[in-house]
Amino acid sequence: MKKILLHACCAPCTTYTYQWLKENDFDATGFFYNPNIYPNDEYEKRKKCMEYYCAISRLPMLFVEEKAELKAGNCQSCYASRLSKTARYGRANGFDAFSTTLLISPYQKHDLIKEIGSRIADEEKIEFIYNDFREGFYKSREISAKLNLYKQKYCGCGVSLEARRIKNEQVA
Repeated sequence: MKKILLHACCAPCTTYTYQWLKENDFDATGFFYNPNIYPNDEYEKRKKCMEYYCAISRLPMLFVEEKAELKAGNCQSCYASRLSKTARYGRANGFDAFSTTLLISPYQKHDLIKEIGSRIADEEKIEFIYNDFREGFYKSREISAKLNLYKQKYCGCGVSLEARRIKNEQVA
């Protein structure tokens, strides 16, 4: 059984991903490191929801309460920051591999995540597990609804929040 450190962006994205990892013989531990989430009350909602999900699913989760200087709206820097931190922690603490729940979202840049994850894996000497979890996106939404998990409406950064606001105004 491979020990994997799973960067977790939020509870809804973690549901199916964690289930898949367990079913495929991974011993998963979550790693909640998300300095990109803006504003702080949004961060607290996501963290509280993750704590709830971990309690009911029994997913061990490490919460890293560190605010990094991320350029809002720069997906490449954001992915690299979170995956680097996950990989470094994983290697230093005896994990065989790392991955991310970002890979379940049809709204994330999978090619970029895969490229960055692979580069970091080479640099940090720890395996990056790329799996296209998007097949479970709708299942994760079902699980989240059943568990009444807080479902955010944007990726986390200020730029994505503003883009969501503009989109909502155009629809109204």
